[in-house]
Amino acid sequence: MSKLKELIDELCPNGVEFKRLGELLDYEQPTRYIVRSTEYDDSYKIPVLTAGQTFILGYTNEEDGIYIADRNNPTIIFDDFTTSFHWVDFNFKVKSSAMKMLRPKETFGGSFRFVYYAMECISFEAVNHTRHWISKYSQFEIPFPPLGVQEEIVKILDRFAEYAAELQAELQAELQARKEQYEYYRDLLLTFNHVDYGIDDEQETGVTTPPTSSYGIKWKTMGELGTFIRGNGLQKKDFTESGVPCIHYGQIYTYYGTFATKTKSFISEETAKKCKKAHTGDLVFATVSENVDDVCKCVAWLGDEEICISGDSLAFCHNQNPKYLAYYFQTKALADYKRSKVTGAKVIRLHQSKLEQFVIPVPPLAEQERIVAILDKFETLVNDLSKGLPAEIAAVKEQYEYYKNKLLSFPKYNLSA
Repeated sequence: MSKLKELIDELCPNGVEFKRLGELLDYEQPTRYIVRSTEYDDSYKIPVLTAGQTFILGYTNEEDGIYIADRNNPTIIFDDFTTSFHWVDFNFKVKSSAMKMLRPKETFGGSFRFVYYAMECISFEAVNHTRHWISKYSQFEIPFPPLGVQEEIVKILDRFAEYAAELQAELQAELQARKEQYEYYRDLLLTFNHVDYGIDDEQETGVTTPPTSSYGIKWKTMGELGTFIRGNGLQKKDFTESGVPCIHYGQIYTYYGTFATKTKSFISEETAKKCKKAHTGDLVFATVSENVDDVCKCVAWLGDEEICISGDSLAFCHNQNPKYLAYYFQTKALADYKRSKVTGAKVIRLHQSKLEQFVIPVPPLAEQERIVAILDKFETLVNDLSKGLPAEIAAVKEQYEYYKNKLLSFPKYNLSA
C-alpha cells in the first residue's frame, strides 16, 4: 500500500482523468463463435460460456469457430441484456448471441485488467430487456490513472482476489458438504414406499422413522391435489419501486429460496389488474429454463397478501402444508420425473399437463408439519445468510468489494483548471 501511495503522490496528486468505457474498449459480436450442438460432455476440451452466473455451461468437441484467448491476450465476455461479465483467458465458444467480447482499443495505453476491476465497481441494474453496451454501459466513466498506478492496483487486487478465492473455496467446500447432508436427510424424510414406509436408520442417524401405514399416506397426482393457474403478461419493464407485490419467473431461480413472505419486485395497480394472482399458501413454479435442473423450481408464497405472477410461471392452489410440497419438489423424485418429461433444447420447458400428472405422497397434515419442522432446521443452517458458513462467505466477498472500491476511488482531475 505504501508503494501505491507513493505512486499516487508522485503521478497524480491532484486527481485522475476519467474515461468512458467506449473510449477504451472495442467489442466483437459472438455470431461466429456460437456452439451448434448442446450435447456437452466433460471429456471434451472447449468450454461453452455464458456471461451470466453459470459461466461454463459445458464442454464441446467442436473444432471450428473457437474464440482464441490466453493470459497474454484475454477478453471480457459481456452479457448485452443483463450487463453481467467475466474475465476469460482461455479458448472458448459461446451459447448465445446476446453477448459481446470486449478487448482494448489499439490506442488504449492502460491495463486491461484494471478496466475489468473498474467495471466491477459500476453500480447498474438492467431492468429493460434491451441491449445495453452501446446505448448505456459503454458511456459509463471510470477513473484512468497513470499506467504505473493502474498496474500497482492490479497487483494488490489480484493478490487479494486470489486469497479471497482460496478462502471462499474452503468455506464453499464445507458448505457443500452440509448441503449434501441436508439433501440426504431431506430425501430420506420424503421417500415413501407405496406399500409400506419403514426405514431402519436409527443405528446410522439416531432417528427412527415410523412406518407410513400408521400415518395413512396417500399417493395423489398434483392435478388431484389442487389447481394450477397460469401466469401472464408480466415483464421486467413493468417493475416499479412500490405497489402490488409480484414474482417474475426468472427471480425464482436467482432470488427466492424454498418460501417467501415478501417479494423482491412490485408493479402498478393498473398493471396488476391484468395479471393472474397467487394467494397465501400457493406454490409458484417457473416452467421454463435454460437447463433441466432449474425448470419447475418453485417457491411457497407465505405472505399475507395476494401477488401477481408472470408468464412462464404457474401458481398451484391446494389445501396441504405449502412448505411440505415445496420441499418435496426439491427431491430426486421430481428431478428424475422431469428429465423424462421436459421438452426443448435451448429452452427447456415442463408443460402444465405433465406437472399435473406428477404423483406425490401425501401424509396427514400433522406428519407434514413434523417433516417441515425438521427440514426447516437444515434449511436455516445451510441457506440463512445471517448464520453460519453462508455469512462467512458473504463477509469475505464484502471485504474484497470494500477494498476494491476503496482502491478505485479517485478524485476527478479538472483538465480545465
